[in-house]
Amino acid sequence: MEIWHRNRRAIAPDAGAGLTWVKRTEARSAITSRMDYDIAIVGGGPIGLAFARSLAGFGLKLAIIERQPLAALARPDYDGREIALSQRSVRILDDLGVRHLLPPGGVASLAAAHVLNGGAKRALVLDPARRRRELGKMVSNQDLRRALFEGVAGQDGLDWLVERDVEGIAFEPASAALSLNDGRTLRTPLVVAADGRLSQTRQAFGLGAEMNALGRSMLVVKVAHEHDHGQIATEWFDHGQTLALLPLQPRQSSFVLTLGDREIRELCALPPAALAAELERRSKRRWGSITLLSEPFRYPLVTTFAHRFVAPRAALIGDAAVGMHPVTAHGFNLGIQGQATLARQLAESARRGSDLGDLRPLRRYEQRHRLLCRPVFEATNHIVSLYTDERPHARALRGALLGLGARTRLPRTMIGTMLA
Repeated sequence: MEIWHRNRRAIAPDAGAGLTWVKRTEARSAITSRMDYDIAIVGGGPIGLAFARSLAGFGLKLAIIERQPLAALARPDYDGREIALSQRSVRILDDLGVRHLLPPGGVASLAAAHVLNGGAKRALVLDPARRRRELGKMVSNQDLRRALFEGVAGQDGLDWLVERDVEGIAFEPASAALSLNDGRTLRTPLVVAADGRLSQTRQAFGLGAEMNALGRSMLVVKVAHEHDHGQIATEWFDHGQTLALLPLQPRQSSFVLTLGDREIRELCALPPAALAAELERRSKRRWGSITLLSEPFRYPLVTTFAHRFVAPRAALIGDAAVGMHPVTAHGFNLGIQGQATLARQLAESARRGSDLGDLRPLRRYEQRHRLLCRPVFEATNHIVSLYTDERPHARALRGALLGLGARTRLPRTMIGTMLA
């Protein structure tokens, strides 16, 4: 096991070694002084890292519990996923002091988005709100994770407990006791789950969730193509398939194809040249010839929405709270906004010397984040349902809706508001 704490690195010789952390001199309440940590964060993905960074400077002792080794977090592998950052998310990354850690050549402009239906040549254009030159930025999940890790690597008061799993959680009136798979028990006033849409920690909290396995998967692959994308993202609801082209560098994009699970498995097994030819065929050579720049990645589609985002001494953030369908690219953006909302509530509790596990500020976070997420979640699911329905009346309806959108300002206004 490796433990990172304060501004130095300590490596425990084996999994049974005693935890070591730096003594703190800040004044504490009687309850907090008996705890191992002020907040335990389960999950070291992008949202868990952003949450830890959001709490920097408030005198809190934090632990990130993560099953992966530290090296995998510091140098994450490329996983094919490219993240469309809204303007609001870009500002949050600035506030966290990590945006400058993204590689300059790895950040691309997202100028606008086009939505196509079937064989229609006319696209619904989603452009920025007035006075904005772009919708947002495109950045790889790999680079985003690396930047967020670098942002918290030397953070004061933060310990990493890596290669660890939480095997059980016991909630008591004044604390939560986490049983780890190395036999330890850690006590904290608050546990925050950031371990994904299939969160085992959410289950341990006793919080149920709406879960919908869609029976479809995405093939994601980085490609080079003949015709320039103009920094425009394209979402194409074609008959029997959904295509997306997410612009990266000039004539380079992330190609996303959604089909049934078996079809995607078969496509992923093709040799690179054969897969490139198949992507050209399926896209009707809209972007000309295609060459693969990465291996293909397959992601089964599952959406989740937790029944509750909080419980006494427990909170959910990121995909553990809301796992979005990726078609509208809202998943990461909602997640980073949600962690910022929770962090603000907890920072205020810390400033007042209040119990961090108090349910009242946690419920304020829940109310605000549900109000933000629920309409987007429902709208996205309805869009996916309508635009993957191949019955004649559904085809007619979706064509009419896109036509209406193309003739009005409403879609542009909605996108501008969401991405502001």
